[in-house]
Amino acid sequence: MNNRTSFALLAVLTAVSTLAMSSAYAIGHDQAAGVMNPEDAKALANKMLLEAIPVSVWTDKTDYGHNDMIMVKGHVANVSGNVITLTVFSPLNSIVTIAQFNVAEDGSFETTLNTAGALWKYDGTYIIKVNYGSPEKSNKVKVELTGGVTFTPDFSTPTTDKQCSANEISADGHCIPYSISGGMVISATLNTDENSIIINIDAEDDGILTVSPSKTVQDGIFMVLVDGEEWDDVEIVGNEVTVMFPAGTEQIQIIGTFVIPEFGTIAAMILAVAIISIIVISAKSRLSIIPRY
Repeated sequence: MNNRTSFALLAVLTAVSTLAMSSAYAIGHDQAAGVMNPEDAKALANKMLLEAIPVSVWTDKTDYGHNDMIMVKGHVANVSGNVITLTVFSPLNSIVTIAQFNVAEDGSFETTLNTAGALWKYDGTYIIKVNYGSPEKSNKVKVELTGGVTFTPDFSTPTTDKQCSANEISADGHCIPYSISGGMVISATLNTDENSIIINIDAEDDGILTVSPSKTVQDGIFMVLVDGEEWDDVEIVGNEVTVMFPAGTEQIQIIGTFVIPEFGTIAAMILAVAIISIIVISAKSRLSIIPRY
């Protein structure tokens, strides 16, 4: 908590204490004095607290099932004409949904989220994050979903691949950070012939895929194919690629000028060493059979 918020909370507490004392005095000495009653004092304190925080967000409950409606409400301290951007993250740290909506003139906003659907199927903590135009004007709230599927990683099949985190996809043993809404990432592979990363997805709705491979895995990204066709709804910033895809999309291919070869470089090095060794051995053999005088 920063100093500004601390001062604001201190001011609220002081106001509540003062108002409560004034109310108690009025009740004990002068019922007709017109001093603010405790309920009005509480409402005023809540209003002051909301105005001290750039963005507030809350839900009607903290626990939900997988076919419930989540009522999300909030308040912005200073209405500036920006829209609220809401993003929901699943227990696997993947994006469940993204939505945008306007703020009312009094600074309030609200929306509903339907927990039915494949992207909400896992039990656990979901994070609802709201942003109002800049990083410092953001806040989040957590809710718990129960009665669905418990996520359990399958480690029964031995593998030599590096174990990636929940927000990474493994492509031939290399972990690539990603986030997705509107669908789920199924698998990924590296195509050394086309210097590309091929990502297979299951897209139930229109969505957004963001991929951030390290430069050691892929570099010089310049093109994206969606189901084999060159795609325009793409934003490429360095090595971060954001793709807007339609419902039903099955494959996204990210093409660059380089992708790490799985065996190519090693094979070339071995071949070069072998050729040099043969040349050296041949030269020594020729020298050994030359007659000496």
